[in-house]
Amino acid sequence: MLQQQIEDFIRDIQLASIEKSSDRAAQVEQFRIKYLGKKGVISDLFEQFKSVPNEHKKEIGQALNRLKNAAQAKIEEFRQTVENDEQESGSMDFTMPTDYSSLGSRHVLSVVMNEIVDIFSRIGFTVAESVEIEDDWHLFSALNFPHDHPARDMQDTFFVEKDEKAGSQEVALRTHTSSVQVRVMENNKPPIRIIAPGRVFRNEAISARAHCIFHQVEALYVDKKVSFADLKQTLLYFAKEMFGSDTKIRLRPSYFPFTEPSAEMDISCNICGGKGCNICKGTGWLEILGCGMVDPNVLRACNINPDEYTGFALGMGVERMAMLKYQIRDLRLYFENDLRFLRQFEAII
Repeated sequence: MLQQQIEDFIRDIQLASIEKSSDRAAQVEQFRIKYLGKKGVISDLFEQFKSVPNEHKKEIGQALNRLKNAAQAKIEEFRQTVENDEQESGSMDFTMPTDYSSLGSRHVLSVVMNEIVDIFSRIGFTVAESVEIEDDWHLFSALNFPHDHPARDMQDTFFVEKDEKAGSQEVALRTHTSSVQVRVMENNKPPIRIIAPGRVFRNEAISARAHCIFHQVEALYVDKKVSFADLKQTLLYFAKEMFGSDTKIRLRPSYFPFTEPSAEMDISCNICGGKGCNICKGTGWLEILGCGMVDPNVLRACNINPDEYTGFALGMGVERMAMLKYQIRDLRLYFENDLRFLRQFEAII
């Protein structure tokens, strides 16, 4: 009879649970008193155990120990449940406003590059992209670079493969996105109107104003009767859209192997309004890009007849654009992933 009572209590303990309410700790204490208290179930059974015949004491004693262990294990389980619930509820203050998790945002270079692309797309330019590891033909030769041009030297270019044998093709990380223009002209007939954004690499010492990795956006327009006047109006439109309607431009003669004539474009300083400051070094002007009419030799290399077609090309550094637009003084900040710097531009996304 006593053996059956003990087994029934063990089964009840195993099936026991506590209700989800604010007094769960009190429920655990009531459960403990019921089974392990001085006047509890187990204490009463041990009193009855004294009158059990000797031949049954071992069996009944083992059952009582199982009952006691089951009660202690269940109480520990209840206490752990209550503790976990308190920790979860204690970490939340339901009277506080909602905590909106911080969301990621675009990098300032991506923002500026997208803005440049958007400006040119509004006047008919489409995006063209290509590989970042290029051969000598698309990187230099097709762009009218002489074989002794300094840009071919190791101090400017990261060569992936360089075979000194005559006639071999050198492979390098692209130093400009002009190689994209060559590939487009090789595979498409005029009219061509493309913009080529992308990352480029040059073997330069890293400083506040130079880096071995940077980004360019280049534009190309090839068609019949394209003139320098078309280039100038395109540049003026871009400058006003990018830096404001009061922006002025000026073109200075320059030299690039792949354009003739060539020019560099300055904009009126948007910091001092052209009056002169430390940003524009007192001149009132800021250089932002290089441009020119596509050299006939480049058109011939891409199987385009220069007697029938002309074109213009221009290229700019995205880091330079971002520096001028947001007064950023150090190029290295773009690549250091410092959240204090990056979070300054969340509002412009």
